[in-house]
Amino acid sequence: MDIQQNYFAFLGLPESYDVDLKALAARSHELQKTLHPDRFAHLSEREKRLSVQYTAYLNEAVATLKFPLGRAQYLLHLQGIDTISEASVQLEPAFLFEQMALRDDLEDIKVMSSPEAALDKFMDGVAQQLSEYQRTFAECYAVGDSESLERAAAVVRKMQFMVKLQKEIELVESELD
Repeated sequence: MDIQQNYFAFLGLPESYDVDLKALAARSHELQKTLHPDRFAHLSEREKRLSVQYTAYLNEAVATLKFPLGRAQYLLHLQGIDTISEASVQLEPAFLFEQMALRDDLEDIKVMSSPEAALDKFMDGVAQQLSEYQRTFAECYAVGDSESLERAAAVVRKMQFMVKLQKEIELVESELD
């Protein structure tokens, strides 16, 4: 095992945005059994420490590759593109205004007399938009030239906003329950 490898190589998966989640889970389970620190309890301190490091790296790899946003960010990171820092990609003002409007709409839903149906519809719209961003990212990333990768980075920033909005929706949903 080599934790200097990227997550895809470490897990023996092709480096792609389209990850077979069943293959990811199966490979993760297989490696968990092989690398688990309990299997190294009778060995040297160095081997125990390596087991812990490998297991931590495995858990980090799976957590990153399991979700579309993390996977997209990681793929761009491998290309030398930062999408994590706030200043990494400038978004057009129209998108930012749209985000403010969506959050205002969510606040309006919270005070409705019967908000459940409106919240479900709102949630579906956000999920649909996020799916569209994921599709666009996959297309841009597949092209792979510098211009397409920059477009992919801008799409990832939009995905970040939508994932955050989904979490806000889930909070509202739990408040209503």
